[in-house]
Amino acid sequence: MAVIDRETADHYLWQGDCDGWRLLDRADMAVIAEKMPPGRAETRHYHETARQLFYVLSGSLAIDLGGTLFHLNAGQALQIPPGRRHQVANDGTEAAEFLVISVPSTRDDRIEV
Repeated sequence: MAVIDRETADHYLWQGDCDGWRLLDRADMAVIAEKMPPGRAETRHYHETARQLFYVLSGSLAIDLGGTLFHLNAGQALQIPPGRRHQVANDGTEAAEFLVISVPSTRDDRIEV
């Protein structure tokens, strides 16, 4: 066991300028810390098996879950059930930092729509 932080976690970029840090990367569960600049959005998609929880650490997120728009601020979370189309966006004026907890992992379980 070891302490994990952004300095020691596996880092990656997605969609060019969004950061991700794999804090826990197991087949049965994944925890990712992400940072999304203002004005950015991920591609609409769903997961067949994984259930996710998005928890906002700072800034705000807009999450379209099956056509319903949720606005989350720091300290708020939203669960995404398996099979539900969703899209996360930062429509705020500052970077959004958040955790994405997935059970099981979303590796090989992402279908873009």
